[in-house]
Amino acid sequence: MRIDKLSVAGSHLVTPRVFGDERGSFLEWFRQDALAAELGHELRLEQANWSTSRRGVIRGIHYADVPPGQAKYVTCVRGAVLDVVVDLRVGSPTFGRHEAVRLDDETRRAVYIAEGLGHGFCALTDEATVLYLCSTGYNPSGEHGVHPLDADLAIDWPSAVTPILSQKDAEAPRLTEALAAGTLPTMEACRTWTEGLTSADRRVEIIL
Repeated sequence: MRIDKLSVAGSHLVTPRVFGDERGSFLEWFRQDALAAELGHELRLEQANWSTSRRGVIRGIHYADVPPGQAKYVTCVRGAVLDVVVDLRVGSPTFGRHEAVRLDDETRRAVYIAEGLGHGFCALTDEATVLYLCSTGYNPSGEHGVHPLDADLAIDWPSAVTPILSQKDAEAPRLTEALAAGTLPTMEACRTWTEGLTSADRRVEIIL
């Protein structure tokens, strides 16, 4: 398993080793120890989500209040998606920047998204199934979105597909509107939260 940092701080691309033979294939798509060694803390898991989408469906850009935020570990187990991470942390040097990577059922890659970052994806195949491991459970009052087609984000969604959005995502504010409304997380709050996770893991190591 190889873990590489993406250009948006707090996000990582995970590439597993896939072992194949005449029976099929085997891989480790999540390793707590390997990810923790990269992050400096474990990914606390409270919820696992499963979504299926038809070609052209865009889900996101979603984010959660920090604290506690919601870190995610995302992979595509059927079909392919263009997965997008957006820096929505006010005060971050890369605020507003995004990076897009392809996740599919061939490479079996995954993306880790830290608390405070925005996340979305577009289905590239007739059917795409995406799995998410989440650090916190569903909290509707603390979850928000930014319009995925906002020109200020300048996300290069695939031109070959017609975007299909939920009503909620279609009505999401633009980045400037979310900033003005004060709903975006701050870099300071995200840093404080991450430092707390790191300190907690260190205390566990000392006790053990």
